[in-house]
Amino acid sequence: MRCEDIGSHPDFRHLSTLEGVAVDLRYAGTNNFVGRDLYGGLDCAWLHRLAAAGVERAVQWLALQAPGHRLLILDALRPHRVQIQLWDHLEGTDLRQYVADPARGSIHSFGMALDATLLGPDGRELDMGSGYDEMVELSHPRLEERFLATGELTAAQHANRLLLRRAMFDAGGFQGIDNEWWHFDMLDRQHVREHFTRAE
Repeated sequence: MRCEDIGSHPDFRHLSTLEGVAVDLRYAGTNNFVGRDLYGGLDCAWLHRLAAAGVERAVQWLALQAPGHRLLILDALRPHRVQIQLWDHLEGTDLRQYVADPARGSIHSFGMALDATLLGPDGRELDMGSGYDEMVELSHPRLEERFLATGELTAAQHANRLLLRRAMFDAGGFQGIDNEWWHFDMLDRQHVREHFTRAE
């Protein structure tokens, strides 16, 4: 369905209904790797209700286990038309591993994935060792042990990533991916592509 019509679909919840989260959708401004506003007038502050419920569980866990910390959502529902723009922007580079091929479709476009980090008690983003959408190996969770050994990732930065993952995995029920510490999926990707509604 068209992103403009997502508010009429009963399976989607607006991020404003989620208590205890902060929202800074990076593709709704210029602070992203493309350097321009990709959402324009589109309201992309939505998640599928299953993913939204997972966020609520993560928020509750943080309140108990890491008081003062808050989840910061950096991207949620990403229309398929924007996914195509991201893919096209990286044409001719070796960076397309960081963007789902539109031919298969991003789980973001179903509202079943989100990008997130943590805010500390001072309201600032925790240091994760690399920035959001920083397309370098230091962002890869699967390589963290290597970077810890070399000192390129500090113990404190790694602890911040682990705190985020504990909230999202253990409490929220999300899964991560190998090359982006900030990305979290709800349910199996192929199942989502086959059975859920995609925002165009």
